[in-house]
Amino acid sequence: MSRRSTSGAVVAILLTALLTPGANAQADEPVADPIPTPTASGLGLEIEEVATLPQSTAVPPPTDVRLKQWNRINYFGEVPDRSGRTYVPDLNGRMYLLDHGTQHVYLDVGAAVGADFHTYRGLGSGFGFVAFDPKFARNGRFYTVHTEAGNALTTKKPDLPSAPDAQVHGVITEWTATDPKANTFAGTRREMLRIGFGTFIHGLQEIGFNPNSKWWDDDYGLLYIAAGDGGVGLRTTVPQDLGVPQGKILRIDPRGKNGVNGHYGIPAKNPFVGKPGALGEIYAYGLRDPYRFSWDAGGRHRMFLGHIGEKVVESVYEVKPGANFGWSEREGRFNYVKNDPSCRIFPLPADDAKFGYSYPVAGFDHDRLPTSRPCSDSGNALIGGFVYRGHKIPELRGKYIYGEGVKGYVLYANEREMKSDSMAATHSLMLYDKSGQRVTLQQLVGKERVDLRFGQDSRGELYILAKANGKIWKVVGARKFADCRTGHDFVWGATKARDWQPVTPAKWQFPGREVVLAEAGVARPGPRRPFEYAVLSKGPSFGSVRIDAEVRLDTPVEVSNRDVIIVFGYKSDTEFYYAHLSSDNKIYPHNGIFAVNNADRVRLDDQWDEARSVGALPAVKDAAWHRVSVKHCAGTGEIAVYVDGSSAPLMTAVNKTFSSGRVGFGSFDNIGRIRNLRVLGEGE
Repeated sequence: MSRRSTSGAVVAILLTALLTPGANAQADEPVADPIPTPTASGLGLEIEEVATLPQSTAVPPPTDVRLKQWNRINYFGEVPDRSGRTYVPDLNGRMYLLDHGTQHVYLDVGAAVGADFHTYRGLGSGFGFVAFDPKFARNGRFYTVHTEAGNALTTKKPDLPSAPDAQVHGVITEWTATDPKANTFAGTRREMLRIGFGTFIHGLQEIGFNPNSKWWDDDYGLLYIAAGDGGVGLRTTVPQDLGVPQGKILRIDPRGKNGVNGHYGIPAKNPFVGKPGALGEIYAYGLRDPYRFSWDAGGRHRMFLGHIGEKVVESVYEVKPGANFGWSEREGRFNYVKNDPSCRIFPLPADDAKFGYSYPVAGFDHDRLPTSRPCSDSGNALIGGFVYRGHKIPELRGKYIYGEGVKGYVLYANEREMKSDSMAATHSLMLYDKSGQRVTLQQLVGKERVDLRFGQDSRGELYILAKANGKIWKVVGARKFADCRTGHDFVWGATKARDWQPVTPAKWQFPGREVVLAEAGVARPGPRRPFEYAVLSKGPSFGSVRIDAEVRLDTPVEVSNRDVIIVFGYKSDTEFYYAHLSSDNKIYPHNGIFAVNNADRVRLDDQWDEARSVGALPAVKDAAWHRVSVKHCAGTGEIAVYVDGSSAPLMTAVNKTFSSGRVGFGSFDNIGRIRNLRVLGEGE
């Protein structure tokens, strides 16, 4: 996934082709770009800070810089007792209650565990998660996950098969509060389940109860457990082995007794109960690092899992009983080859169907730089979130909100498009602060590493957390990018020579319904800028404006680097904006939004990824007519370019260099034409 993660959508046919991973690749050839870069949605989330949790550190101080954040807050949820209290676990040991703005240390798990509590090595080590019993208000029970090392490795024995040389133990504990209404825990605890892991990574992650189940359902009160592969799956068959718990989703009954240690039960309807050699606790398998899961409160009440990938693909899965997600034979929808020195992935084999793997319903790839070491950490981690079913933000309803956690990108896929036979397209979401200023999480936390996480309250409203500065933001609204009112001055029917002022009139033709650039322009003295264009002289100069037209490139498709441009904010021959619509998106001058301000043109659009030298999807690749819309909001500086009727912008930018000006059409050194031009805006 690129650093600037908003690329535009072009045509549905193109996206459909791109969303068929490896469709044209040979089975023995690696897949270079498995999943399209998330496209710009043109939608932004309005976020408002609601809390800052205390600073904390691992003990002893970690050497891994990734663990050196303000704190390691990991989740945000609401206590299921109708009190309105919310809770936040910190991997460094403490659980906080937020009681209508007041913070309490409810429980110090690290202190309760003692010297064996392990938190200083491994990104998921420490107090990882908490899940409240659905009847907590009456029974006071809740469950936690933490890691242990030290003496625990020799004095305590895992309950389920584990690596003989385990580096850490993952422990699930049941706590019973004497007074469920209290803001500080007092009560009893009992260890329920202990699992050993071969390395310090990919241990026990989220635990939780299905919030959609009712007391009469078979699923009611059963605890789901996301168990990683312990970091050994890339070189072993552990995730595929039904005889071990690592790399699995487990489901247990906290109040049952027929588990191996008598401290929990195995639900009779678990899919592998009674299968020889298989653990009855397993609900689904074939996983590397199953980090976050949630249930959709609407639709078909599906369970979705955010899964952190190995070297190439990050995936969202739909979790069904008995599902095999393929790791480490598969990574996402691709063939994973163990010990491949370049850590690549390959197309699925022709006989893949016989294995019955369950493949992702959404996700993204790493978009590694050509200069990156093949098997180095790519700095990507998919953080699962929630399908929004709240009532305050209708624009989000039915969208599965998730993210890339390291850099803090917020994404979504439409739940209805998340199907077992194809991946839903992923779209990027912008962020706005309380004042309406567009921001990024990296800006808000002041660091490149954000460590983004998500939370949800009982009403289905969303929250965003960052370990980098320990803050929690509530998503309080949504706004459409470049959604300003453009005024009522209207220009159309500009097809006569008197309506235009070309740079070189002899190069232009006005046959009636079209305006034609019939001869390619040539470079002119002065700043680097489009060679040939015509400025619309009919009508006024515009402030905020919307430009709608159809454009066509007449340069043969065999020619590379074909382009036309839409000019706006025009002040003079060396002062204007332009949207560059090109068949190429691989070099700086092509397929983007630019400003010429008495100097060489400067690229403005969010989509340009300088490190990878790639921008938004090519806007015009053929000789057909294409609808183009350009929206410029003078007050905010927001600029959006749309192609072929898409509701999502192909390109976006924010710049306030020019607050008004005229519009125009042209090219650098190609020929083309424009028709059905309509300009609506605030005339000056």
